[in-house]
Amino acid sequence: MTIKKLLIANRGEIAVRINRAARQLGIATMQVYSKADKDSLAVRLADEAVDIGPPQASKSYLNQEAILAAAKASGADAIHPGYGFLAENATFAAAVEAAGLTFVGPTAQSIRLMGDKVAAREVAAAAGVPTVPGSRGRLESAEAAFALVETTGFPVMIKAAAGGGGRGIRIARTAEEFHHLMPQAQAEALAAFGDGGLYVEKLVEGARHIEVQVLGDGNDVIHCFERECSLQRRRQKVWEEAPSPSLTPAVRGLLCASAVALAKAVNYRGAGTIEYLYDDRSHEFYFLEMNTRIQVEHPVTEMVTGIDLVVEMIRIAGGERLRIRQDQVQVEGHSIEVRINAEDPAKGFMPNPGTVSALSIPGGDGVRFDSMLYAGYTVPPFYDSLLGKLIVHDRDRPSAIARLIRALAELEVEGLATTKPLHQALAGDPDVQASRFHTAWLEPWLAAHAETLAAATTPPFATLTPTTAR
Repeated sequence: MTIKKLLIANRGEIAVRINRAARQLGIATMQVYSKADKDSLAVRLADEAVDIGPPQASKSYLNQEAILAAAKASGADAIHPGYGFLAENATFAAAVEAAGLTFVGPTAQSIRLMGDKVAAREVAAAAGVPTVPGSRGRLESAEAAFALVETTGFPVMIKAAAGGGGRGIRIARTAEEFHHLMPQAQAEALAAFGDGGLYVEKLVEGARHIEVQVLGDGNDVIHCFERECSLQRRRQKVWEEAPSPSLTPAVRGLLCASAVALAKAVNYRGAGTIEYLYDDRSHEFYFLEMNTRIQVEHPVTEMVTGIDLVVEMIRIAGGERLRIRQDQVQVEGHSIEVRINAEDPAKGFMPNPGTVSALSIPGGDGVRFDSMLYAGYTVPPFYDSLLGKLIVHDRDRPSAIARLIRALAELEVEGLATTKPLHQALAGDPDVQASRFHTAWLEPWLAAHAETLAAATTPPFATLTPTTAR
């Protein structure tokens, strides 16, 4: 292990998670923080902490110069970017290496290649991974895009080439919609990613979202099986589980083998996730994208395999080869993760930051709560609303859902509204319990259950005046 001091270039629950993993390995930690996060749990846990700027992410957590300067001043020899912010920024990864530091993640080349969704599709196709019918390259003009759509037929998805997180995506079902939505998608992609390049692919309706966790050391690659992430609101995941209840053993084998082949094709290093659309009627799957970082939902994989993914990615970055053979990776039981956000489900999921007046965390075997919370902590309004993740594990899916219902009942975050009532309603829904859902299932369900969610959001939450600041 060559890493002696690790700088954590992130915030919130993932910063807490990385702090704990590093300490487990005997590595000192340096936590950077914005002025809004000076009282955060990550700052409290770290061996050292340094203020890198004002609350605005562009002036702190996205400020590459400030982060590198903090690393140099503190004597840190490695940087872990977590997820979001600079985690998939190839320029930052290259700058870290150029400064003589270790980037805990893949090479800049791998990030750049897989971060461009068009280039990633081409790599996937070359590796024999099925891709959704669509454009082979970037479509810089509406004319070229429409010519392709006339071949594939409607409906289609217009997607940002450099996109992620559901941004820069539009669904067109007619030629009129296509011509109207194409400029919107291009403008959103340019604003969000500084890159207006687009591509188009056939919309696979009623599909499920399956992703495969991989670990590589730049030479060898293994998979840690798959997760199901089909319950989504506005293309943002709200509930994840492992293993997927929708895959047959034969499809699972093909899916995981294809993910390993793709990761090997780019000499992947660290933890990464390869995402797919899966049609459970035809049993066909299609490559979506690769996330070249640790994911929010990684704990469900950890729970069913017993592999600490954050520890392993730090070990690999520190010069170690993969310690785990593929035949050593086994799935035991079932795990579910639900995201607890500072949002009010009764008011259109309006952000609701505030002070945590009291906190009660569920306990017992098979229950884990990864969060940034403590009693008295004031959740700032400047960032993503994720407070933490409640993760459960049991012998099978029905038992895991029962454990989740119990754990949700015990979880109390007083002082601000959270998405807990949403997850309680989902856990008790017959379709969710029977795994009858897909990526477009949740939003109509939310519309149909608006009154139920409003009734479940009890005082003092219902009397709060939410703030829209992020």
